[in-house]
Amino acid sequence: MLPRITPYHLPTGYTRASGKVAWRLEPARAALLVHDMQNYFLAPFGTADRSLLGRVVDTIATLRAHAERCGMPVIFSAQPGGQSRDERGLLQDFWGDGPPDDAQQLAIVDALRPGPADVVLTKRRYSAFVGTPLAEVLGGRDQLVITGVYAHIGVLATALDAFMRGVQPFVVADAIADFSPAHHADALRHVATRCGVAASAAELTEDLLTPVR
Repeated sequence: MLPRITPYHLPTGYTRASGKVAWRLEPARAALLVHDMQNYFLAPFGTADRSLLGRVVDTIATLRAHAERCGMPVIFSAQPGGQSRDERGLLQDFWGDGPPDDAQQLAIVDALRPGPADVVLTKRRYSAFVGTPLAEVLGGRDQLVITGVYAHIGVLATALDAFMRGVQPFVVADAIADFSPAHHADALRHVATRCGVAASAAELTEDLLTPVR
């Protein structure tokens, strides 16, 4: 029940200065979340034009490398396949059966494959906090860098949930993707005006590489 996605240009102009808060990313306080970058959820982007998805994957990979060098935890969320109606809950009414019980479709895209030191969370709801130990995995860190798909669904829900738990969300504008540019931009606008920072990978990387004074 996922729609086929027409490639689009990633929204620009989202910076800390254009938002409501001036939070600065600090490696000792932060963790990186790679949200639902499974082959099943990436299939709607198609194979004819990989420019959108390819750019997003490359940007996440670069952020991940910086995070690892800074000692930040790298956390992946992934939905399980073949869930029962009870496991799916109300998601069943909106999205049908969800991912099948197929290892290839459930796998994180190869370019972002989790390593031995990474944490992989099994999630069944929009927010990566619901029904998972994400809050415990953060271990007192109070900043969460969010990347992945889909911007206006799980990414936004996780950002809002983080905010309500006292965790500052940083949504990376060019490291997320969505059904359309309108959905993508709406999610970023909501984050920037209601719950966190929506900024480019370049701006957030500068935070990571510049020591706090």
